[in-house]
Amino acid sequence: MYRESRIWQWGSHTIMLLLSLACLVPFVLLVVSSLTDERSIIRNGYSFFPEQISFAAYEYIWQQSSLIFNAYGITILITILGTAASLIVTSMLAYPLSRRDLPGGLFVVFLLFFTLLFNGGLAPTYIIYTQIFHIKNTLLALLVPGLLMNGFSVLLMRSFFMTTIPSSVLESASIDGAKEFTIYRKIVLPLSLPILAVVGLLHGLMYWNDWFNGLIYLTNPKLYSLQNVLNQLMSNIQFLASNSDVSSLAGKSLKQIPSEAFRMAIAVISIAPILIAYPFFQKYFVKGLAVGAVKG
Repeated sequence: MYRESRIWQWGSHTIMLLLSLACLVPFVLLVVSSLTDERSIIRNGYSFFPEQISFAAYEYIWQQSSLIFNAYGITILITILGTAASLIVTSMLAYPLSRRDLPGGLFVVFLLFFTLLFNGGLAPTYIIYTQIFHIKNTLLALLVPGLLMNGFSVLLMRSFFMTTIPSSVLESASIDGAKEFTIYRKIVLPLSLPILAVVGLLHGLMYWNDWFNGLIYLTNPKLYSLQNVLNQLMSNIQFLASNSDVSSLAGKSLKQIPSEAFRMAIAVISIAPILIAYPFFQKYFVKGLAVGAVKG
């Protein structure tokens, strides 16, 4: 019995190690490729062992450092505010919908579910956000669309409230004189740390990686997020590399633009802050799961 347990333990550890390597190897290739000479990539393709190391891609990014640093600040600000606001809006909508005695609650749930299946399209959405909400060329353009389009998170959190939080606890608090907002703040939220951590992580990644809203609603480069700035730099390189008229004027130096390596460097620049920050937040994520499991 002990031997079988050890075999199972070693086997499961081996499988998890292989899965971890499968996740790590692409990132290693990403970093190495961003440091590979452009001519080497064109000649031999991407490799873990490049013929020649080059920092040309990062040098090109450094030339745009003022724009990138500003974009970093905007992205961090929007990610923090957007995640906090999303958790507040999502939980405050999901909690009343989780109460079976809410008049018209099922109709509101249907409306939320309907938005997951159908939408009005890009043109009506653009008109509403620009003509009614007036978010064009403001930081709200990076915040509001993601905040108002999270029906799935509302339904997910509603299901958690209904299946995990005992109704007897809520009834006891109500009998003791607690108001609905007090129940929500002092009972529901402390018991819902797992789902809050999960939804917060998903929304945080969504805001960090969002580029579409900036592309649609922003024309002022000073308001661009990190993803928009990097996308603009990549578009500029592609234009210079493919435009024959510009190539004839710029001469041979234009051919040295690190377009392939720059793609990889862009990914490294955008992923690195998340990789650095995640270990510091992981303990709170795991703690939320543990506390929620014990209290649940």
